[in-house]
Amino acid sequence: MAIHRRPPARALAPCGCGASHASGFACDAAPTDGTGAFGEVAQEAVLRAAFPQAATRRALINTLGAGTLFAALDSVFPLAGAREAMAQGGGAPEKRDLKIGFIPITCATPIIMADPMGFYKRNGLNVEVIRTAGWAVIRDKSIAREYDAAHMLSPMPVAMSLGVGVAQPVPWAVAAIENTNGQAITLANKHKEKRDPKDWKGLRFAVPFDFSMHNYLLRAYVAEAGLDPDRDIQIRAVPPPEMVANLRADNIDGFLGPDPFNQRAVFDGVGFIHVLTKEFWDGHPCCAFGTSTEFIQKNPNTFAALYRAVLTSAAMARLPGNRELIAKVISPTQYLNQPEAVISQVLTGKFADGLGKIQNVPDRADFDPMPWQSLAVWMLTQMKRWGYIKGNVDYKQIAEKVFLITDARKHMKDLGQTVPPGGNYIKHKIMGKEFDASKPEEYLKSFAIQKMG
Repeated sequence: MAIHRRPPARALAPCGCGASHASGFACDAAPTDGTGAFGEVAQEAVLRAAFPQAATRRALINTLGAGTLFAALDSVFPLAGAREAMAQGGGAPEKRDLKIGFIPITCATPIIMADPMGFYKRNGLNVEVIRTAGWAVIRDKSIAREYDAAHMLSPMPVAMSLGVGVAQPVPWAVAAIENTNGQAITLANKHKEKRDPKDWKGLRFAVPFDFSMHNYLLRAYVAEAGLDPDRDIQIRAVPPPEMVANLRADNIDGFLGPDPFNQRAVFDGVGFIHVLTKEFWDGHPCCAFGTSTEFIQKNPNTFAALYRAVLTSAAMARLPGNRELIAKVISPTQYLNQPEAVISQVLTGKFADGLGKIQNVPDRADFDPMPWQSLAVWMLTQMKRWGYIKGNVDYKQIAEKVFLITDARKHMKDLGQTVPPGGNYIKHKIMGKEFDASKPEEYLKSFAIQKMG
């Protein structure tokens, strides 16, 4: 038997075209502008996300040319800012291998997309983003230090720091708001004639967690209609990925939940979007990115690197022209595990509402990272209004301890991002009423329906 021996193998080097080439051999697709674009983690990640199959990438490059293809991608996902942002220095991370828990919802977009876009790696971090079943699991794994940082509902760090809902206080910090808007009230199709919340007495609703903007906004909404949320309707905590199934099974009549599940209910033909929560508080926060104060103290450089990665991701997510590509990047199984069409409708704001209309709401979801301390004060008022905390509350002290707006400003400035002027507190208009964080008790006393003892 003849033995055919292969010639000595040349060293192979990875290439952005999707192939590996012997060292010393140039790929026809390699850029010649001196930028080393294919070697850029972020740029290559965009190419791979947009065209997962290596054969497809090679065919497009051969047909269009590398420059044309990257120009097309750059038009919908500008990367110059990413390269500059990620080049910002800092001390070497104390801990490089990290685990970050997330719930598979669009609120987690900045945390999720920082992985395939290479922002964590470019900041010297090896991050594993871990899909997690529910918020209690996120909280418990974070407290147990199984997660180094986490995607959380923005009121959760406030509650944890106060020792509410946990065995003992766990000081936690909100580094950045993950998303603003991006929520809705979805009702089962059988309730299309019950568009007035005054008619909701006896209905069963799901929210993701007790300590959630969803719970507080639903309560405030029905209370404005004259219903007591603790007596006139039922509210139960249901993990977001289970909301549509519970709606389909008639276990609930509706939910105030995060996307993509409002849109998924429409996509599956089991519900309709009653109202986007931006209609009663435009720019309201939902989820947050944070970690324990202990982690920050022990790993300041690691924390700074994480901060840079997430803020870079959020800045890109805010640009409307990037939304289609982001939908492609975050929809796969390891992230949201949803049809790309569903994610695209949420992020672009061009969506079917389940009532026979196509809506165009560009800011249906947004990703403003500013952790305004006035937001924490409002959350505290709602915890008190509905009996989750009692007695005197030092609103200002808690808000300034948990919401790291000074750190946010510093890192945004270092990244060359626009930093909003002014102080740490701003006024908010919520359901037609102005909220002034300097007068929380006055605000609370203005409500007829509440559970304060």
